[in-house]
Amino acid sequence: MRFLDILLTAAAEIRANKLRSFFTLLGIIVSVAFLVAVVAVIQGMNFYVKEKVADSLIGTNAFQVRRVPIQLGFFDDEMWKTLSKRPVLTRADFEAVRAALPDASAIALTSGFPTPLSNIEWRNREVGDVQIRGVTPPYQEVQDYKFDRGRPLIDVDEQQRRAVVVIGSEVAEKLFEAADPIGQEVQLAHERFEVVGVLASKGRVLGQSFDAIALVPFSRYEMLYGRRATTSISVKMTDAIDVASGMDRAREAMRLVRRLRPGQEDTFSVETADALVAFWTNLTAVLFSVIPAVVAIGVVVGGIVIMNIMLMAVSERTREIGIRKAVGARARDIERQFLAEAIVLSVLGGLIGVLSGWAFAELVAAVSPLPARISWWSVILALVLGAGVGVIFGVYPSRRAARLDPIAALRAE
Repeated sequence: MRFLDILLTAAAEIRANKLRSFFTLLGIIVSVAFLVAVVAVIQGMNFYVKEKVADSLIGTNAFQVRRVPIQLGFFDDEMWKTLSKRPVLTRADFEAVRAALPDASAIALTSGFPTPLSNIEWRNREVGDVQIRGVTPPYQEVQDYKFDRGRPLIDVDEQQRRAVVVIGSEVAEKLFEAADPIGQEVQLAHERFEVVGVLASKGRVLGQSFDAIALVPFSRYEMLYGRRATTSISVKMTDAIDVASGMDRAREAMRLVRRLRPGQEDTFSVETADALVAFWTNLTAVLFSVIPAVVAIGVVVGGIVIMNIMLMAVSERTREIGIRKAVGARARDIERQFLAEAIVLSVLGGLIGVLSGWAFAELVAAVSPLPARISWWSVILALVLGAGVGVIFGVYPSRRAARLDPIAALRAE
């Protein structure tokens, strides 16, 4: 038989038993859909963490000197006990780093992360869960903030501890609507602040708004909340190529100002956005290690089901096989036909699984803050898995059909 005739015959047999074929493929469909959907969500998260979250938290061509590593608090008890003994960053640390990096584009002292959430009130309106961050003016350059209206915080605001605030676009929109925010007085932490600027929108990432923020002078912030254990030094270099050398010089300056002897461990951390990306990659690696096991179980179960169904089909079509052999069909032709049916079945299951996984990933992205990015390697892997299952689990039934004795097959009822 020609290869095309074999495929057409296999497709006709599958179409003649639609319901049985569907249940035969269910295991492959579910496992392949799981593979495509989970990989799509993880890859989407990886992209957002790298391109959106990391740069938004630390900045482009920037690094931070921090009290503890940027792992969002995921430490075991023993490590946390060690890290919690580290001293808080001080003005002396800040001045030492600034002196060591005269070529830096901007160096800022910030309130760190996370910062307290507070309500901001204006007249009879109120906006809740606003992230309050105390910063020195260069922080606005480190973060590449753009301004819709007004001006940024300036050195005089910091030096004189002025009660001024720069608010995010979301805060401005909810609090003032059509009114001009510039020059208005708002109440923050039971004190009155003058709005001097409105930041341009940075959007949302994973449901977290980067526009529900308020920046106040660092000196004023300390008056409100006291010295924070999460205070950090943010440094922006002119070019990405300068970041590594800048980090080395900042580390040397910190060790000198803290009088650490050679061999003593650092009592601080110097990290770029890559540290957050690396941390997230380690987390997703755990998820990726689970995926093969789950997919393998589904594929094996699906393959066993395909083999059993094909064996049942051989039994049902014994007389048909005998007739074909009687009119000249070779054993090789019979084997190819049944093997083709198994492969077409499994590839069809892979295609349905890919489409189902794709649709589920898009649904997750539409109804939740989780992003999704379809990876072509997962699609190709899914189709290869489908074809592989058909070959592996279709060999035995197809060979059994090919080895039937034509006389015995013709006598079968």
